[in-house]
Amino acid sequence: MAVTKIAILGGGESGVGAALLAQAKGFDVFLSDRGALKESYRTTLQTAGIPFEEGQHTDDQILDAAEVIKSPGIPETVPLVQKLKAQGTPVISEIEFAARYTKARLIGITGSNGKTTTTLLIYHLLKTAGVNVGLAGNVGDSFARQVINDTFEYFVLELSSFQLDNMYSTHLDVMVLLNITPDHLDRYGYSFQNYVNSKFRILQNAQPQDRFIFFQESQPILDELAKRNPTVKRLPISLESSVMPGGYFQNGILTATYNDSTFRIALTDTPLRGPHNAINTLAAILAAKSVGVSDNALTEGLKTFQNAAHRLEPAGTISGIQFINDSKATNVDSVFYALSSMEAPTIWIAGGQDKGNDYGQLDELVRQKVKALICLGVDNHKLVAYFGRTVPVLYETQSVVDAVAKGLELGQPGDTVLLSPACASFDLFKNYEDRGNQFKVAVKNLMMNNQ
Repeated sequence: MAVTKIAILGGGESGVGAALLAQAKGFDVFLSDRGALKESYRTTLQTAGIPFEEGQHTDDQILDAAEVIKSPGIPETVPLVQKLKAQGTPVISEIEFAARYTKARLIGITGSNGKTTTTLLIYHLLKTAGVNVGLAGNVGDSFARQVINDTFEYFVLELSSFQLDNMYSTHLDVMVLLNITPDHLDRYGYSFQNYVNSKFRILQNAQPQDRFIFFQESQPILDELAKRNPTVKRLPISLESSVMPGGYFQNGILTATYNDSTFRIALTDTPLRGPHNAINTLAAILAAKSVGVSDNALTEGLKTFQNAAHRLEPAGTISGIQFINDSKATNVDSVFYALSSMEAPTIWIAGGQDKGNDYGQLDELVRQKVKALICLGVDNHKLVAYFGRTVPVLYETQSVVDAVAKGLELGQPGDTVLLSPACASFDLFKNYEDRGNQFKVAVKNLMMNNQ
């Protein structure tokens, strides 16, 4: 009997993981990447004896596959993907492929902002409670690689809209939708509705007993729910009203109710700050409660959580001035959350590659909280033009070392210097991690010089 061929487009973590799983399940596998593979992935494929190419896509080698697993970074509009669709070849994501081979229950998290924090927190709450749980999707090792041995009882999956776009049959037991704000519109024909549709794919196989956790003050979510009215157990989160069952944040207290059991904790008793993290934390608590984590385990887990780097991450304090690295804030919405969290006068470092930003939603926060704006980018004209009249002090630079030194110079004891760029990093840095790491090094060096 002929062996079924699976082709894989993209040789990153998800592609290589999918190749290993496909081989383990007896498929004939071919991996193709138009760029260069990382040395570790090249070695992995060679050791496994999986045929691959890099620096090109050979159409004939891909078009004869029974199914194609596509990296989330490759747009649907690429000619090769269009050819596959035209001839009726299924094009799926690594998540879709891996989900076929796991017995684990799945918790999926999506949203325009807050996905990684919420995913890591849910994973931490389950793990510290003794649940046998794996972490995958947009974070950690690929889902497919972990499913080869399939030893976990639960998986917590961070899901981008691009991953959801090529998921069709995957069933999630718990679905979390944090918010929907305009992002990645270049991939969705500049149609916000297309992007909303993509996010709502998280609900596509929902059963009545499944749990759907969502932020009810996100208007696009409410509008879409009214249209679709899915049959699923709804657990809304609110910052404005007391919802039960569900979660809410009032007077500094997080309250989460599931199946007549209510859990409460002060946000200040957790490591996370700001209203956006109240939403993320409530989503995580509800997800954990819905799979049976006890209140005592929740309290312990919340106290010991450490967020991922570059998300409102303390970078150090010099002369009473606190430096915070929020380099992951690559859109205006993320900066809105960051500035909302600031309790001290703030020197804001922003700038980079503009993504068509509308800074209007920041007006009030900037007036209230920002005493100086340091523009860190090659082209700062849009930031300067917009905030020039609002912010008392404005400074431009292309050096992160200079930006940090200027922040210290402008600050008083008790102030905060916040790197929260609102822009992509590619004008001066490799990526947002590189930007954040250079910021942290610059702060550390200044700390040593000021001892």
